[in-house]
Amino acid sequence: MVSNGSQFALWRQRIISLVCCLMLAACASKSGGGSNSGSTWTVKRGDTLYRISRETGTPVADLARLNGLKHPYTITVGQKLRVNGATASASKRSRPPAASGQRTTGVARMPSKPAAGWPPIGERCWRWPASGKVVLPYSSADGGNKGIDIAGTRGDPIYAAGAGTVVYTGNQLRGYGNLIMIKHDQQYITAYAHNDTMLVRNGEKVAAGQKIATMGNSGAESVRLHFQVRYKATAIDPQRYLPLPGKSPSC
Repeated sequence: MVSNGSQFALWRQRIISLVCCLMLAACASKSGGGSNSGSTWTVKRGDTLYRISRETGTPVADLARLNGLKHPYTITVGQKLRVNGATASASKRSRPPAASGQRTTGVARMPSKPAAGWPPIGERCWRWPASGKVVLPYSSADGGNKGIDIAGTRGDPIYAAGAGTVVYTGNQLRGYGNLIMIKHDQQYITAYAHNDTMLVRNGEKVAAGQKIATMGNSGAESVRLHFQVRYKATAIDPQRYLPLPGKSPSC
């Protein structure tokens, strides 16, 4: 039988490892990237369309449309891409905010192909962590988005996707802003980034659906929640495991 002390040490090491993975991902999204001149982006080595989307706040679908790109969105070093500049930002500001009770809806996309070792659908019961539109889906590509980004307005509630224990609250990870991480069991951890206010503390037990934060743009160019599900420290596509948009969990 494993002692409580040994279990704590094991999970402490796993959390440290996961935080390190998130730090590397955040640094990768900042290093080696192209230059942004407002309405254009010059592609540099290591750039992907998903990384450029995250840096400029331009949805992947818009980048593809503005630049005539087809899946799998191949880009080359030195290529100049059109991005949403000041005009697009202004139109976003003039767009009316989503109603607070609006259900989460996903962007149109093909479901991600599960990688080897991903858990089966239905193994755990998950809830949507926020209401709003998914503006950036999960991507398994190098430098791709390792979770989903849900848009909203500042102050919108953020909920725990499942019951668990808060194992990290802070803003030490570059690119994630105010971040909360919840351990759900020996295999699952969820992460909630870019919060405005954080309403839980390290070591606190939370219930599924409990309000844990409010939405903001800490570490991001626009108000959004970056949400990750980690299975054995590996980022998996949350939309494969969340209920259908507009539906409540059946469990």
